[in-house]
Amino acid sequence: MANSKSWQDIAKTAKDLRDASISRIQPPVPDVPADLPANVTDIPKHLLSTDEVLITETSTEDLVSLLASGELTSTAVVKAFLRRAGIAQKLTNCVTELLSDEALSRAKSLDDYLNKHKHPVGPLHGLPVSVKEHIGMKGRGLNGGFVSWWDHKGEGDANVLKILWQAGCVFYVRTTEPQTLMHLETSNNLYGVTVNPFNRKLTCGGSSGGEGALLGLRGGCLGVGSDIGGSVRSPSANCGLYGLRPTSYRVPVNGWTATMEGQEQIVAVIGPLSTSLEGVKLFMRTVLSAKPWLVEPSCLPIPWRDEDDHLPTRHGKTLRVAVLWSDDIVKPHPPVNRALKEVVHKMEGIPEIEVTTWTPYKHDEAWEIIASIYFADGAKEETDAISASGEPWRPLSKFIIQENPYVKYLSVEEVWYWTSRREQYRRAYAKVWNETATSTGPKGEPEGMVDVILAPVGPGAAPPLDHAKYWGYTSQWNLLDYPALVFPVSKVDPSIDKTEDYQPMNEKDAFNHRLYEPERYRDAPVSLQLIGRRYEDEKVIQAMEYIRSRIDLPFTNFV
Repeated sequence: MANSKSWQDIAKTAKDLRDASISRIQPPVPDVPADLPANVTDIPKHLLSTDEVLITETSTEDLVSLLASGELTSTAVVKAFLRRAGIAQKLTNCVTELLSDEALSRAKSLDDYLNKHKHPVGPLHGLPVSVKEHIGMKGRGLNGGFVSWWDHKGEGDANVLKILWQAGCVFYVRTTEPQTLMHLETSNNLYGVTVNPFNRKLTCGGSSGGEGALLGLRGGCLGVGSDIGGSVRSPSANCGLYGLRPTSYRVPVNGWTATMEGQEQIVAVIGPLSTSLEGVKLFMRTVLSAKPWLVEPSCLPIPWRDEDDHLPTRHGKTLRVAVLWSDDIVKPHPPVNRALKEVVHKMEGIPEIEVTTWTPYKHDEAWEIIASIYFADGAKEETDAISASGEPWRPLSKFIIQENPYVKYLSVEEVWYWTSRREQYRRAYAKVWNETATSTGPKGEPEGMVDVILAPVGPGAAPPLDHAKYWGYTSQWNLLDYPALVFPVSKVDPSIDKTEDYQPMNEKDAFNHRLYEPERYRDAPVSLQLIGRRYEDEKVIQAMEYIRSRIDLPFTNFV
């Protein structure tokens, strides 16, 4: 750390700068009630103008259309989202800074361009886009959740942000993340705890939790997050959003910050969170149309192939969905089971959809492998970054590092061993998937396999703060490097989602079972995920579109 200030002084500086950025918004961001209810999602619409509410609750795809046609100006849209983001901060603590001056200047230039040239700059013309703090912006702080990194600055804009900018977007807010970036919650010593807008006693998720809380309150419509164990999917699920964990090496990542940069055992990815499924597609289409592999050679030269039909009809069936009811380690809570049953029941009534059961293949071994190679240096970089400022360890940093029996320093030979174990496991899982085939092709290749897996995103809805300790329903797919798309289904209803008389399978299961009290989880979004095979990202989204075209998802309103 470049200065001798205490970690408390640095944290105060961080909060003061954040608050100052909010104070510059005009008209001023209104105060929120001093005595807040657990569910604060209705509060913004009572504090904003009718036009501001209409703008901020419009879908991403509709906003893009209205902006491109000139029916809405970027200035009006950006102002509305700045004010709603400021309210979201006061309700959930999700913002690290608002970029009002830069955003309004950018919006004006885009409005001027459209007036002069009569066509938009690009597919995201004038659209406000929010960004997780550790994805770098030139000259701006880049702390990655560590107090000792407070004075780090972005040397340039991250590659993904350059692409989005060229497409015409407006960056207007940066959002919170946890200490170490390795929590399924969002808690650090610079800004504190980010909470869930649907129930402030619960977590918003993590590590892209600031994005989740912001978009959950409609302080944004499209955000940029990252995922190494569930960090896009957890906040998307907890806050009633759509979120995609893409296959690795599709979206460029250069320009972000994190510990252990350069490790390749478990590859972190950047992915979108959005209030609409079309927003997820728009992000992926925009990024990949820029051919990021030409600038970032690690990216594979695979364009976005959404014009292809990835769901050919076979024997009268368009889609085969396998349902993972449980990973046989931790049983999901009643609201998640209800969501699965409701979706499955509706799918079973669609003649073109075949529903079957997915039997989990050694998911306990998957956790052993991934937990052993997350921190190949024995978490030295995380420990050093925390120790450098004297800041305390957050509870979930302790959990994933100090209390994790798999964390140890690995020799080169041990890294090779665990990487080989990872590949063996991936081959075994591919074999399981291949065995779902209904026929073989002319060269003996499997055909008619399951298209996607429908699964929980976690063993419950958003957990109580500091209790998100089971990663298996998301990290499983990071180990396999499978694309996974989260979508909202319903909310916890204590009158329906009663406790169960259940004998836990193990201590992890018992811990999760003890957490569930229906009233504690009231109003929490309940989401599920669709998972596909590597580089079948487009197929996963098409499967979601197909299901939604025949089932009225979600089953409840989230705004």
